[in-house]
Amino acid sequence: MSNRRVSTDAIFVGAVVALLSGCSSTAAQPPKPILPGDIVATVGATRFTLAQVDEKALEQETGSFGGMKLSQALYEARRAAIEDLVDDALIAQDAAARKLAREAVIEQEITAKVARVTDADIAAWFGQNQARVQGATLDQAHDAIGSFLLQQRTQTAREAYVTRLRGTADIRVALNPPRQSVPAAGRPAKGPANAAIEIIEFSDFQCPFCLQAFPTVNQVMATYGEKVRLVYRHYPLPNHANARPAAEAAQCAAEQGQFWPYHDRLFGGQSRLTEADLKQYAAQIGLNTGVFNACVDSHKYKADVEADIKAGNAAGVTGTPAFFINGRSLSGAQPFAEFKRLIDDELAAKRP
Repeated sequence: MSNRRVSTDAIFVGAVVALLSGCSSTAAQPPKPILPGDIVATVGATRFTLAQVDEKALEQETGSFGGMKLSQALYEARRAAIEDLVDDALIAQDAAARKLAREAVIEQEITAKVARVTDADIAAWFGQNQARVQGATLDQAHDAIGSFLLQQRTQTAREAYVTRLRGTADIRVALNPPRQSVPAAGRPAKGPANAAIEIIEFSDFQCPFCLQAFPTVNQVMATYGEKVRLVYRHYPLPNHANARPAAEAAQCAAEQGQFWPYHDRLFGGQSRLTEADLKQYAAQIGLNTGVFNACVDSHKYKADVEADIKAGNAAGVTGTPAFFINGRSLSGAQPFAEFKRLIDDELAAKRP
C-alpha cells in the first residue's frame, strides 16, 4: 500500500483543533512523456487514463507533500490517486462478481467488521496519548477521539479487504517515477556492486529520526539480501552540534575498514557523541586508536563530509534521513512498508 492517506495524527489533531479552536550511477534514458489520454493503470479490464488520475490527484493539498520537489510531489499525488482508483475498481469488480450492490459488499466486508468504539476505548486512548490532545480534558476531546478511532478502524478494515482483493488481481501501473541522479561517490557501502536495487542514504548520527530509521534499514537489508546495495552519505544538520564531528569520525573508521561497526556504535550511543565518546567508541570496536585519533584531530575527512552535504542539497535533501532508491526519493523515517513498496516496484520493473 502507498502512503496515500493523511497520517492518523493529522486526522486526530485536526479533530481536536476543530473542537477546541540514483538512480544508480548508470544513467537511464529519459522516459517518454505521458499524455492525458494515455493509459497509466489497469485493473483487469478496467483502465485509467492520466486525465482521470489527474482529476483526482490535483485535488490534493500541496501541504500533504511537505518540501518535496514539484516533480516528486506530482508523482506522489498521481500515484495516490491511482491507488484509490484501483481500490475502488477492485471493490466494484468484487461486487459485480458476487452480484451484489457495492453498498452491500462494503457493509459485509468493511462496516460489519469494524468494532464499536466504547467509552472505555476512548478513555484508554486518552490516557495513553494526553500529549497529543493539546491540553484538552477527556470530556472535551471525547467525541474527537471517538471519531478518530472509528475512522482508524474503518480504514484498517478497508485496507485488509482491499489487500485481499489485490492478492488475486492483475494490476499494472505505467506511471514513470521521477529519479534523481545521486552518485555513490565511493562512500561506505554494503551489498553487491551489481545489485538490482541501490539505496543512497543521507543521514545524521545525531538525528532522532535517523535513529528511528536505523532498524528499518536493517530490516530492508535482511529481507532483500543480495538484491540491495546500501550506500551511506553524510548530511549532518547545522542544529546538531555533534553530527559533523561524528560524520568525520565515521570516515576515519572507514579508513580502517570498520565503517559499519562504527556506524552501528554511533547510533547505539546517540546521546553521547562528544569527541571523547567518539574516540572511546573506536577503542571499543577494536580500531587502531592512534591512527584513528590522529585522523579525527586533523579533520582529515572534513571535505568529504562537505561534499556529501552539497550532493544532498543538489538532490533536494532538506532533512534527514533521506533515501534514494534507484534514484526514487523517500524522505523521513518511513515504515518498512514504504521501502517495500518502492523496492518491489523496482524489482518488478526489471523482470523480463
